[in-house]
Amino acid sequence: MNILFKKDTWQEIYYSLRNNKLRTFLTMIGVGWGMFLYVSLLGAAKGMENGFDKLFSGFATNSIFLWAQKTSIPYDGFPKGREVHLKLSDMDMLKRKVNAIDYISPQNARGSFTGTPGESMSRNGKNGTYSLTGDYSVGNKISEKKLIFGRYINDADVMGNKNVVVIGEEIYKNFFDAKKKENPVGKQVNIKGIFFNVIGVFRVKKGGGFENDQTAFIPLSTYTKMYNAGEQIDMFAIVSKPNANVNGVEEDVKQVLKTKNKVSPEDTNAFGSFNLGKEFKKLTGFLTGMQLLTIIVGTLTILAGVIAISNILLITVKERTKEIGIRRALGAKPAEVRNQILLESVVITLSSGILGFMCGIFVLIILNALTQNQDQFPFYNPTVNYGNVFGAMAVMVVLGLIIGMIPAQRAVKIRPIEALRSE
Repeated sequence: MNILFKKDTWQEIYYSLRNNKLRTFLTMIGVGWGMFLYVSLLGAAKGMENGFDKLFSGFATNSIFLWAQKTSIPYDGFPKGREVHLKLSDMDMLKRKVNAIDYISPQNARGSFTGTPGESMSRNGKNGTYSLTGDYSVGNKISEKKLIFGRYINDADVMGNKNVVVIGEEIYKNFFDAKKKENPVGKQVNIKGIFFNVIGVFRVKKGGGFENDQTAFIPLSTYTKMYNAGEQIDMFAIVSKPNANVNGVEEDVKQVLKTKNKVSPEDTNAFGSFNLGKEFKKLTGFLTGMQLLTIIVGTLTILAGVIAISNILLITVKERTKEIGIRRALGAKPAEVRNQILLESVVITLSSGILGFMCGIFVLIILNALTQNQDQFPFYNPTVNYGNVFGAMAVMVVLGLIIGMIPAQRAVKIRPIEALRSE
């Protein structure tokens, strides 16, 4: 369109907007506020999503934690209230019968979430009571430990019943000189009267995780010998295959165990569980809903602002009736008058959107700076998809053109002779 490249066009738009500064400013607020909400809220929702991803990094979010309890329904000659137990052999049985299982990690523990007292540990006259967990190497795939020294338990440690231990950072600080960053690997800690070689130290992220840094991990086989636990297992951590239904896996696992232990299929108390996959899906659904709500609110606010622009342009057209009549009398074509009004509508709309976008980005930069190292708060790197922003800008321009047609058509319908007679 030649009108875009004419100096007179832009001068006329400039003088028109300058002569109505307050009105133009108030009109722009509506669209700018809509874009500001769109960018800032969408970026904040993404920041929360990134924060939770960071919080759960290192965790298999499609996992289930399962333990045995007491029956609540009499079945097959057994009374209710019977204790059932998980056994190490159940691990292979579950792998065979539930194809959707990716891998299983058995665990035995004292302290922590088990309700049993922790274990006494000591070194060079320093003592403490801490949680103790017997684990397999695969346990680190389910809940990855952030190691600051050494390594985690491996298969050779389990097969060889080795007296090795991975300790939490708080235990390390109690038994070793943390200020001098003393390397504890290869040194010994006494656990229940038995000396264990330290092979690693892990740190737990503040505000996240299912473990704490007052826990020590030893090979499950070594734990079993220490406490004469035999085949008994406190808990299974089960990870489903990537495309499997986690809820279905949980139900299948419980039904297999109920059949094996002669528990009623309707008994919901015999085996307790925590389905991390289900809870994580709820969380991601909530965050997706927040983003969708942000898009809807921002779009509606932008639409309201664009409608306000149309109303202001209608007033402007009425005020410029005489001017438009003179232009028509001097030979201006209807299309030229229409395009002039449409261009004013687009300029106001686009300028408002750009200002709102810049303010939204500025707010996100401030939020990112304030939450940079706050691990306790699940918020990290708030960003917006520029494709979504440019899409919103395009929608704004289209709406500006559509809504601008109302005052533009009114301007075109003004007859020169009537316009010249108007006061």
